[in-house]
Parts: sequence; structure tokens; C-alpha cells
Amino acid sequence: MEELKIISELKVVQPDFIPLEAVSLYPDEAYIKVKGEQFADICLVLHKILPSPVEMFFAVDERQKAQKFILNCVFVSLKKSLWVTVSTDISENHPSFDSLAKNIYSANFFEREIYEMFGVLPVGNPDLRRLNLHDEVWPKGSFPLRKDFKAKQPGELDSYKFSRVEGEGVFEVPVGPVHAGIIGPGHFRFSVAGEPIVNLEIRLGFTHRGVEKLFEGRAITEAVKLAERVSGDSAFSHSWAFSMAAEKICGITAPKEATYLRGIFLELERIYNHANDIGGIALDVGFSFASAYASLIKEAILQLNEKLTGSRYLKNINQPGNLEANFTLEKKICLIATLDKVMRDFQELVQILYSSVSFMDRVDTAGVLRKKTARDLGIVGLAARASGIPTDLRKYFPGIYKEAKFKMITQESGDVLARLKVRIQEVEESSRLIREFVTKLDFSRPKVKLTPKSGTALGYIEGWRGPVLYWLKTDINGIIERCKIVDASFHNWQGLSFAALGNIIPDFPLCNKSFDLSYAGNDL
Repeated sequence: MEELKIISELKVVQPDFIPLEAVSLYPDEAYIKVKGEQFADICLVLHKILPSPVEMFFAVDERQKAQKFILNCVFVSLKKSLWVTVSTDISENHPSFDSLAKNIYSANFFEREIYEMFGVLPVGNPDLRRLNLHDEVWPKGSFPLRKDFKAKQPGELDSYKFSRVEGEGVFEVPVGPVHAGIIGPGHFRFSVAGEPIVNLEIRLGFTHRGVEKLFEGRAITEAVKLAERVSGDSAFSHSWAFSMAAEKICGITAPKEATYLRGIFLELERIYNHANDIGGIALDVGFSFASAYASLIKEAILQLNEKLTGSRYLKNINQPGNLEANFTLEKKICLIATLDKVMRDFQELVQILYSSVSFMDRVDTAGVLRKKTARDLGIVGLAARASGIPTDLRKYFPGIYKEAKFKMITQESGDVLARLKVRIQEVEESSRLIREFVTKLDFSRPKVKLTPKSGTALGYIEGWRGPVLYWLKTDINGIIERCKIVDASFHNWQGLSFAALGNIIPDFPLCNKSFDLSYAGNDL
């Protein structure tokens, strides 16, 4: 059992460690239950020996049943293809715990979220400002993810305290939260000394919708529709991650035919988003022709999605255990023919970009996110791979991707050009993967009966930005009691803050687009 191997490693590093309970709920998940006073130390040891950033960290309100909160901190062992959750109980009479963020920076935003949503205090965390519940709107003492929360509670309002950089010649440039175009709202406060950016503070939460609260009380089959609307450009990634968690709880496995189709649609989602981002990077340096060409490629994939599924953004087709897509031989022929044309156009676009001296000059060495910084921050997905960190769930939790001999793409320089190159090569790899998956289809439509059960499980998918994670807890009727969601954007916004340092403000849109993070996926 992998969790027992991890426990033996823990005892070597921490000899007095005696777990209260260690179980493996699923082949890819291990749970370690510890006492409250051990929690921070054990998490730090796991962080070092796996090694892993904090992938998820969240609270569950169990006060009505057991007069306690439960804290779950999730790490991942990529080498062992195993998710490890450290869990501890927090008394409702003393809702606090020793902060992990003092030693593990990737826990910081999670702790702030736990405090603002549940009122469980991370003792020792130096920054407890709210993330989503803006002080100007939400009264103090409002904890909306508690089960007994009542909306519109009266209370004292406050204002957000931005960090300040002071000194001769330093001045601030506020941008947003309302921006030109159709991007989401976010406030960016630049501190500059002359032209270079010396500090960037990002304030988000303007599109907070209480998504995790909306899941509570919903049946699994109903909630999947909500999952695919969390972040519109990642609808399929979110619905698959949610469905995986639900399938594990219900003890079912999706038919192989459905899994191959899911792989096809996930890679189509990756292609159209990467094409969109490549065009956005071109537009932000004034290369409008290349941007327009990329838009045509994106539109071709969206039209293909509609022909295959009836939805341009791949909605309303995923169900736990099933896929509502009538995939026929005619659709296979359409898919391959469209993919052939798209890839010819894509290679032409790449040649146009690489042959432009002015374009290459703008993207090379701009917006560098160094490997060590990325590791310390817990950066994930594409942004991590562009900084030389080999992390991709398709590689380490492969499934059908192992059959297709998936190739992980990485770069080392961590700049805009590196993130561009990763996108380009991933489009090419996605095209190859789709062709591999298509050959496995037999056009059958097997169904799996979903029987509601109580339980907890983690679902995970490598979306086009990075990991999309869903942790579900259901009752005996399959009604959701708690849903925790982590989009890759939640990890990576702080990476953008560091990548912008040393650049000039006119280059910030270029740096921003090279990450292309989701406001909605962050502001749950």
C-alpha cells in the first residue's frame, strides 16, 4: 500500500509520528488522519519528501453532526501517482490551527480562503486579507461556507489594505478592475521606479459567485451542469474532473469508449484555447494579422465542436459514467478532415510568428518566471512546464494517455517565449493524441447505471491551463454536502505577479496573456 510506504518515510524523518488512521480509499488516494498538534509538522514533511506544493487545502463544516470543522490538506506524489490527504479535526469552540504558510508558501492563499469562508484562524499567517469577500461589501464576521450562514447579515464594513512600496521616485499605477475588451475584472496595482515594475499586487474576487455553496444540496446528476459553467473556457475539463469524483464515490468506471471520447474532447478544448492565446500574445505586440489568423483556427475548432456534440464549448455532454455524444463514422471523418486543415493552418501561423524579428524580440526574455520561484509559489500546469518543472497529470496519472504514448512538453527559460513554445508544441501533441484516440473507437454507446452513495473522492484532470481538481462529499442519497474546486488559475495568479517584475508596464498585457488565467475559475 502506497500510503504505508509514505508513513514509513514519515517515521524516518519524524520518528515520533504515530498516525491516528491511514487508509487508502481508492488506488490513487491515501488519507492520513492526524491530531491537530501534528498537522502542520506532518504537512511540512510531506511537502518535502514527496515533494509537492499544497494542491488543495480546505475546510468542511461538521458542527451540526460532530461539533467540529475538518481540515484537509492535499499533496500529490507524481512518482507514485498518488494523492495524499492529511486530515485533522478542529473543535468548533477553538476554530484555529497552526499556519502552514509560514513554511509552505503554496498554502497561503488557501489559508486566507479558509479564514474568510469558515472563520477558522490560521495562527501565525501574516496576511489574512480577504480574497473574494471584499471588505467594502461583506461585513466582518460573515463566513458563507458555514452551514448556518444567513445571507445579508449586518455588520461593520472595512476597506482593503494594499501593500505599498515607498521611496524616492516610486509611484503607483492602478489598473482595473474594469478593463477594455471582454476580459474579466481584476485590479492590478503597479509600483514602478522609473519604468521597471518593482511590485505588482493583484486583487481579484470581483466575479465571486459562491459556486461551492451552490453545489451544496444538489444531486450529482444535476450538479455536473453547474461544474461545466464554473469557467466557460474550461467547461469540459471541469465537467470531467467533477464526473471522475462522482464515479469514484459511486463505485463505477466510465466505459472505455466514453473515456476515449473524453480524451478527444479534452484535447480539442486544449487546441482552441492555445490557439486563442497564441493570437492574444500576437495582438498584444501589435501583430494583428497573426492574431486574426489564430482566431480563424480557434473558430474552426469551435465549429467542429458544435458538429460533433451540438455545443461549441463542449457543454451538456458529460455525465458521471456516461457521455451524451452520438459519435458516428461520419463524425470521425469530419473530425480528421477538419484537424488536417487546422494543423496546416497552424503550422503556417507558427512560421509567420517565428519569421517576425520584431515579434520574437518582444517575447524573448519578457516576463521571466524562474524555476525556483515557480516551485516556491506552487505554480502548476503550463506555466510550471514553461519554467522547467515537469508536471502534467496526463503523464503521471495516464490512463488512456499511456496507451497513446503521451509526450510531456517543457521549456526552461520561463519567459513569454517559453510559454508560447509550450502552447505550440502542445497543440501538435494534442492533434496526435486525438488521432490515436479516434483509432480506438468502436462507435458503441454503453451506459453505466449511477447508484447514489455516500462518500468522498477527488477528481482531477489536466486542463489546458493546468490541473482542475474537484473534491466531493455526498450523503447516502448522493446529495452533495461539500464541493471544493481548485482551478489552476488559483495557484498561478501570484506567478504572474513575479513574472512582471523588472518589465515595463506596456509589456504587462503580453506577460498577462502568456499566462491567460481565469478570473471566474479563481473567483469561486
